[in-house]
Order: sequence, then C-alpha cells, then structure tokens
Amino acid sequence: MINEIRKDADTRMSKCVEAFKNNISKIRTGRAQPSILDGIHVDYYGSSTPLRQLASVVAEDAHTLAVTVFDRSVSAAVEKAIMASDLGLNPMSAGSVIRVPLPPLTEERRKDMIKIVRGEAEQGRVSVRNVRRDANDKVKALLKDKEISEDEDRRSQDDIQKMTDTYIKAVDKALADKEAELMDF
Repeated sequence: MINEIRKDADTRMSKCVEAFKNNISKIRTGRAQPSILDGIHVDYYGSSTPLRQLASVVAEDAHTLAVTVFDRSVSAAVEKAIMASDLGLNPMSAGSVIRVPLPPLTEERRKDMIKIVRGEAEQGRVSVRNVRRDANDKVKALLKDKEISEDEDRRSQDDIQKMTDTYIKAVDKALADKEAELMDF
C-alpha cells in the first residue's frame, strides 16, 4: 500500500515538473521558437482551431518564424490571430507563407519575463508540495487505521520528503536555465 502511494506521488510530482517546463517553454526569449505560437487559435469556419492544425510553423532564422498555411483562404485569419495574440508580434504575409519577425527584447522586458518565470516556478513548487501533503495524508490515514506501524509512517514520510526535495530541485534547475536563456543577449 505504501509503495502505491509513493509511486502515485512520484508520478504526480513528475507531471508537476513537466507542466512547469511546458509553461515556461512558451515564454519568449530572443530566439525564434515555433512553440511560441502553440497557444494561438484561429477562427476556422466558425470554430476555434489551433494554429498547428492549419499551418506548419518553422524557425527560418534566429529572429523569424515562417508560418506556411495549408489552406490559402485562411491566411488572413491566421495573420489576424497572430496579431490579436498577446505576444506583441506583427506578421507579414507573402503569398502562402506568413513571416513573423520577433523584435529584440529590451532589458526591461527581459526582467519582466524573469518575474513571470519565477512566479511559474513558485506555482510548480506549490503543486509539488501539494502532492507531498496528499501522500502524507494517505500514509497518516493508514497509520490511523493501524495498517502500518509508526516506524513505517516515519520512513514513508522521509521518503516522500526526499522525493519532494528532488522534484523541487528539478524545478529550480529549469528556472535557472530559463533565467540564463532570458538574460543571454
């Protein structure tokens, strides 16, 4: 029973770290990354469709994304959706290809983004700690029902704490990597 609780906590904590990494990957650095446009949805025949389903997005160079629309009739809608996003991008249409130049980041904007990333990191840490709390509550319930001894309870809580520390270090490492990436000119 304790092993199941540990496995469940381990799985949930790894998902928390992956979710954090996914969230910060969308935060724009100075380089053009196709994942920047992942959150954009286009109004396509009355339904909101992800941009990835309507076009291919590639990095042409370090500061330009090329969006190749599959259906040329949607090209204007894709361009409007990119402009309307909160990314501050200004796409230029050239036939079936839409080029999206990424403006260089100012020092002030970089610092704002670091604040955002740190907030995301704190959310990641909190979610890992919530998983720890849930796992410890389950172990205490087993102790209360006399299914495990106090020694097993203490050992399990120590193991869960070590697991928590490992995943929080993973969040901190991802945060440090992203901060270095943001401050890299």
